[in-house]
Amino acid sequence: MQRRLETGTRALLNPKDGPRIDFTRPQGEGALLPPDSLSWRIFKNPIALLIGGMAAVILELAEPAVRTAVWEHSSFRKDPMRRLQRTGLAAMVTVYGARSIALPMIARVVQMHAKIAGKTPCGRPYSANDGRLLSWVHATATFGFAEAYSRYVRPLNRQEFDALHREGVPTSRLYGALEIPMSKAELDALFGSMRGRLEPSPVIFEFLQIMRATSGFPMPLCWMQGMLVRAAVEIIPDWVRKCLGLTHQYGLATAERWIVELAGAFSDRIILSESPAAQSCVRLGLPAMHLYR
Repeated sequence: MQRRLETGTRALLNPKDGPRIDFTRPQGEGALLPPDSLSWRIFKNPIALLIGGMAAVILELAEPAVRTAVWEHSSFRKDPMRRLQRTGLAAMVTVYGARSIALPMIARVVQMHAKIAGKTPCGRPYSANDGRLLSWVHATATFGFAEAYSRYVRPLNRQEFDALHREGVPTSRLYGALEIPMSKAELDALFGSMRGRLEPSPVIFEFLQIMRATSGFPMPLCWMQGMLVRAAVEIIPDWVRKCLGLTHQYGLATAERWIVELAGAFSDRIILSESPAAQSCVRLGLPAMHLYR
């Protein structure tokens, strides 16, 4: 199982013809977040990352301007796995990568966003570097990863949720997201402010179908692919699910929830020596198993 997860994770984070990031270099150089951060522990878990990432995309696609920007200006529909690989690698570099690698990568993403603009089908103008939209995207990402970890790996208490939000603020601001929630209470307030702005769309159901059908998940998790998609829907707030038309059939059955929880807890104890988490610990002179203690 460990060998297969190693192979699958390596393939997922190393897209063909894409950049190869060596998280063991430069030796001794720190990341944007310290190794004792909650983010380092959460992002090492592939189950939490997959589920949380999909939940975040569902919430992003519920916002009309974000949905239009993602669907019209990315390769998601044509090459979804490559798009997911790039996004996953960017997240790993942001959390674990040496500063001299992470900062230029973030600058390139910001530069790319500056070129993306247009109008929604309703005629509302948008820009990918709009701070308000970026704040929604980064807030939903933090929500997705935190909620997935808490629901399917290990429950997080209120203080841990707040700590995770605070950890994400400096890096989110580097991307241009300037109004990021700094606590669970502020996140709840942000979600409340989105009532009336989020809307259903066929794009959301197309995304779910793509995630169920696209090959490329780490080999040991392929048989769970549909279940992981339903687990992502399950952690979306109830009022948002109702707004989007994600009825109970899109969520998990009781037995499936138990399986996902078991997989989440199990994957939190498997030391993937070639993962960004383990390699970054080695870069800082820490044991590869540091985050698993």
